[in-house]
Amino acid sequence: MTDPAPFDPPALMPGQLLARGVCRHLRQHDFATLEEFVPDRGLRVDVMALGPRGEVWIVECKSSRADFTSDAKWQGYLDWSDRYFWAVDEDFPTDLLPEGTGLIIADAYDAEILRMGPETKLPAARRKVLTRKFARTAAQRLHLFRDPKPGTI
Repeated sequence: MTDPAPFDPPALMPGQLLARGVCRHLRQHDFATLEEFVPDRGLRVDVMALGPRGEVWIVECKSSRADFTSDAKWQGYLDWSDRYFWAVDEDFPTDLLPEGTGLIIADAYDAEILRMGPETKLPAARRKVLTRKFARTAAQRLHLFRDPKPGTI
């Protein structure tokens, strides 16, 4: 039997590179993260982070002015987290970002929280549903990583 071909990961888009740096940084603070998480129908957040005390953060990664100005759904994410952040690179015009939101400066390798997003506690029932969905999504993704073609022999 021959060795399988080496895995060649796809090239990441600029926002995905920011998300990678954000996830690496949050891991240092004992957060578990999922990229491109769907908390509810019609919503897809760039990074959902679950903290060691069950806190839920959402981070939206914006790679350019156009990327930010084309995002009309971000306020719908506020009801799905305890804290909300924008992640941008060091060249992004941060004066565009709304007051009352968190700010993270990131690159593909790390990040730094410059402004903590205000805390708005999730209702207990929503936290429970969201935490369960986070866990199931993480487990399903891990399974697909280990078995990318389930159902085949």
